[in-house]
Order: sequence, then C-alpha cells, then structure tokens
Amino acid sequence: MSARTGAGPRRLVVLRHAKSAWPEGVDDHERPLASRGRRDAPAAGRALAEARCLPDLALCSTAVRARQTWELASAQWDGPPPVRYEPRLYAADVSELLEVVGETPVEVGTLLLVGHNPGLRELVLGLAGDGLDDALERARGKFPTSAIAVLAWDGPIWRDLAPGTALLTEMTVPRGTR
Repeated sequence: MSARTGAGPRRLVVLRHAKSAWPEGVDDHERPLASRGRRDAPAAGRALAEARCLPDLALCSTAVRARQTWELASAQWDGPPPVRYEPRLYAADVSELLEVVGETPVEVGTLLLVGHNPGLRELVLGLAGDGLDDALERARGKFPTSAIAVLAWDGPIWRDLAPGTALLTEMTVPRGTR
C-alpha cells in the first residue's frame, strides 16, 4: 500500500508478537520466538497481504520476539514499509500505546503496531466502538499470539484516535503449517 493520497478511513493494524520461547536465564525483553512462533509469524504476514492490509509504516516493540515477528511477517511482502523500533511499546498500557500512535505522520493511512498483551488487547477493545461480524466477540474472548486486529477510523490525524471511535473490521489468528 502506498502513502496516503486521499480521504477515506485510516486503518490501525494490531499484531501481537508470535509465540515466544522461555529460555532459562533470559531476560523477558530478550526472549526469542519459539518454533511455533517462527511458523506463525510468516503466516501473519501472508494473511495481511491476502487481506490487502499492508501498512504504510510499522511501529514495533524493541523486544526480540516482536522484532523477529516483524522480520518474518514483513519478509512475506514484496516491499516492506519503513519500520520504527519503539521502546515505549514494550509493556505499554493503552495510554502509552495511544501516545505512540498519536505521533504517526498524517500521510500514513495504514499503521501496523507490533507489540504485546495485555496492552494490545485492551487497546483493540477500547478503541472499538463497534465491530463487524463476530470480530469484536473474538477479540473480547482472547487475543492470542499472532493475533491480528484491524481497526478502521475516519479521523484526520492520528492523535485524535480515541476510545470508542474505531470499527473493528477484522480479527484473525493466522497459524503456520510449515
């Protein structure tokens, strides 16, 4: 998807990092993806491409598992967008996530956020004033690793994104088989 050229809804794509490993003696921030995570992250990238939901910009937590998720997912696309590794996304709550999102340049129409629970799930549920089909119900139930939520929003600038102002258009959990 190219840079924003006209009106229309903005999209916030929220991707929870893929399944991580728990190696003994490794700090939480440094935990890598588990084998399942290395399979699921590319599946998330393919799902975003198939849904024609590729971002103009990605904001990614600095945690190893989030960076690896981004690298494996974006490798599925012909030309990945710019990525900004953002330390504030690690262990962020909703207000911190909204602060980071609010700094997004106005020309970005689709923004991808790669991070962690519980903040991401709470962000999705807080922003969604409504949801299509059963997407909102699925998000309320669980937001597992590799989950993708797509929120559409009509605001003119990202810092105006606020609780209850978006429509949850998709909620999926891609799983890899290779």
